[in-house]
Amino acid sequence: MDSANIIKIIVGEENIKINEPMKNHTSFKVGGPADILVTPESTSMLDEVLKICKKEDIPYFVMGNGTNLIVRDKGIRGVVIKTQDKFNKYSIYNELNNVIEAEAGILISRLSSIALEHGLSGLEFASGIPGTLGGAVTMNAGAYGGEMKDVVIKTQYISSEGKIEILEGEQHQFEYRTSFIQKERGIALKSWIKLCRDDKTKIQERIECMAAKRGKSQPLDMPSAGSVFKRPEGYYTAPLIEECGLKGYNIGGAQVSLKHCGFIVNTGNATAQNIIDVISHIQRTIKNRYNLELETEVKIIGDE
Repeated sequence: MDSANIIKIIVGEENIKINEPMKNHTSFKVGGPADILVTPESTSMLDEVLKICKKEDIPYFVMGNGTNLIVRDKGIRGVVIKTQDKFNKYSIYNELNNVIEAEAGILISRLSSIALEHGLSGLEFASGIPGTLGGAVTMNAGAYGGEMKDVVIKTQYISSEGKIEILEGEQHQFEYRTSFIQKERGIALKSWIKLCRDDKTKIQERIECMAAKRGKSQPLDMPSAGSVFKRPEGYYTAPLIEECGLKGYNIGGAQVSLKHCGFIVNTGNATAQNIIDVISHIQRTIKNRYNLELETEVKIIGDE
């Protein structure tokens, strides 16, 4: 029996796709096919798939909502495990202590809405972040002065050795756009979020204020992956790119956004290589002019 059939038995036919175009699973709307894409429904199902991959020496990649990801045009060999579709349960773990427990596949924006419904403040900054909780925790996502490190108190994850472990407090080692889980190459399973009580109207007002700012400054109507680059220490990326005259710079269907130079957008017919080439051009230009190395915030994966 081949690996695909073994995995199909584990996850069920409804949770596996063969030669699945990754452009259907990334916010950039680009990317070639994954050999196998699975959407596990539980920690145990995810664990079983990982065990098969390791036993059979099959390469695998775990993704959330594909909002911080560029998949190359030739696609991905092996197994892609997507947590966002079904791995998304949550509970108000302790209403008295204002803690939400949630699985890694839940959208962080949805979790922000859930917090609002229960009069819990602290996740307003995440209301416009399009990724999953697992991805947000792994990269310490942030916006408008807030970061995941401000609210995450505990995380269950699978270590690079395949063991289910727990991180608490400072063990997360949160830093700017990274964490222990990312450095360890672990897989977040669920997190516990500590919030505080506040008036729902005030929480809603803060969310609406942030949404208005995003609408004015970001190209939300075009496929992108948000901010492409990490912020160099002491600088803001978008002004650097604009100062170099790169606003609107394009290769094929990939363009530096006219609205926000920190974004690259797909104008309709971009390939992954178009986007990667624009990224490389920006990096070279910034290096030549400012002697700064721009590090990507987005992940680039797949066969070259």
